[in-house]
Amino acid sequence: MKKVKIALLGLGNVGRGVWKILNSNKEEIMKRSGYEVEVAKILVRDKNKERGFEVPKEILTTSFNDIIEDDSIKIVIEVIGGIEPAREYMLEAMKRKKHIVTANKMLLATGGDELFERADKEGVMFLYEASVAGGIPIINGINESLTANKVERLYGIVNGTTNYILTKMDQDGLDFNDVLKEAQEKGYAEADPTSDIEGYDSQYKLAILSSLAFGTKIRVQDVYREGITKIESIDIEYAKEFKKVIKLLAVVKDNYGSLDLRVHPTMISETHPLANVNDAFNAVLIRGNAVGDLMFYGKGAGDLPTGSAVVSDIVSILRNNIDIYNLNPVVKNNLWEKEFYDINEIDSKYYIRLTVEDKVGVLGEITSIFGDMNVSLRSVIQKGLEIKNENKVTLVLVTHICKEGNVRKALEKVAKLDSLYKINNLIRMEDFE
Repeated sequence: MKKVKIALLGLGNVGRGVWKILNSNKEEIMKRSGYEVEVAKILVRDKNKERGFEVPKEILTTSFNDIIEDDSIKIVIEVIGGIEPAREYMLEAMKRKKHIVTANKMLLATGGDELFERADKEGVMFLYEASVAGGIPIINGINESLTANKVERLYGIVNGTTNYILTKMDQDGLDFNDVLKEAQEKGYAEADPTSDIEGYDSQYKLAILSSLAFGTKIRVQDVYREGITKIESIDIEYAKEFKKVIKLLAVVKDNYGSLDLRVHPTMISETHPLANVNDAFNAVLIRGNAVGDLMFYGKGAGDLPTGSAVVSDIVSILRNNIDIYNLNPVVKNNLWEKEFYDINEIDSKYYIRLTVEDKVGVLGEITSIFGDMNVSLRSVIQKGLEIKNENKVTLVLVTHICKEGNVRKALEKVAKLDSLYKINNLIRMEDFE
């Protein structure tokens, strides 16, 4: 059996998962790849840190030079995260003709072009299955299984933290802040949860998936983003009245060569498969013009699911013969030029929740404004609020399909009314048509 030496950059959550899988599934990996995989070096900050599992101290190093100057190391696994020094390490390793596997969604979404170009120039493989949706093989699914299709639409629940929070709010009737605290205690959410709850994590992932699925270069700023911090229990209850659930949905649609790219809370039918993706699970639904709808589902985070995706990339490199270079292995994402929709140009249905004064004429005044802005209302619900000594009511509007720009203009006019107390929320509704 041939042996190949690899190096790990980082031994945190994902690094630990990679180490465990390489050791526990050693025989399976050998038979499927044709190689015995040896972890020769692991880059860490502190060699003496207690890690909760056994790893030989002699393979730990605090110097990246110990890795790039070792010609026997053929594959470098980057699981540090962040922009620097991960970017510098990967570029330097490519110069030394080392193949790269990474789980770094932030770097791929914001500076992936430089890495792809360097890999192409050096003739090394650069794989990143673990960067999106943990153990779900979505990158390979797009790169390999769907190459005969023109992808028309892609929908994803790609952040486990927000999906866990929304699931608990829906099923247990809890408030956002209470569930967030619980998620942090259980380790589902970081101490600083901004990247998750404000939608940045999903925005990075959608940029990566869309670049692959639609063969075009997509910058993170091309993806419209909203988080879930405005979702309240009352919105969850209204969704139930409409037989819908709220998910943080990543959406991309190809409309005659222009891409509609966005991440935001979305009301979807309770009978749709994505509505039943709960807790910290992820799912991606892709519509191809030949294959129809396909859904990929599984654990989107965690040491072993993400480690599984990393190890699958290692096996892919080994199967392609690590000693042969310049095979043009990098999948191009600049095959077509695409235009991108501004959020004001999209067409959707909308749920709008307002708090207004409870007096005659307010409803007519508001619905008249929406009519003037060419926004057709499908239903209007008015309910009293339990606010002592305050004469206020909740007003919920649901629209037919209309331009977002028209909805925003209407809300700008509504905001100037003396009878308006607050514009509480605006949530898009998706029918998957």
